[in-house]
Amino acid sequence: MSRACAVLLAITVVLTTPLAAQDTGPLVRYGKWALAAGAIGMNLLAAQAHNRADDAFDQIEEACFLDSAQCLLGPDGSYADRRIEGLYQSSLHYDRSARRWLIAGETALLGAAAMFVWELTRKTHRPDNIPFEPEVRSLRHATGVGLRLSF
Repeated sequence: MSRACAVLLAITVVLTTPLAAQDTGPLVRYGKWALAAGAIGMNLLAAQAHNRADDAFDQIEEACFLDSAQCLLGPDGSYADRRIEGLYQSSLHYDRSARRWLIAGETALLGAAAMFVWELTRKTHRPDNIPFEPEVRSLRHATGVGLRLSF
């Protein structure tokens, strides 16, 4: 999982680093959407892992409520009952997994946001195919509104 986070972070850095006066073309245009979709997917996986951890912990609470002798701790701090200890370890595993997915998803979301902002703030040339363009001028005591036609 940590390799996936490192790869995602490296891709984010590469995609968001502005190239000197070059148009990145489809790299930024579609990369931001890919990162946004990845962020949604990873956050959904984080929610799924969190729900599994909650389910395991709920089973522990239910078993302890029914018979408190099952939840006695051994001398090393673990549960004496192997089934309860297995549920506890499963809960810890899914919690760690949810944390990793959440961090990766938020990193992808940050990368997508950076790419959106970068694309919106870079200068673009005006298209040549605008047939007419409204014109607004500030005059001394009035505002002039007109229309310019190009042939």
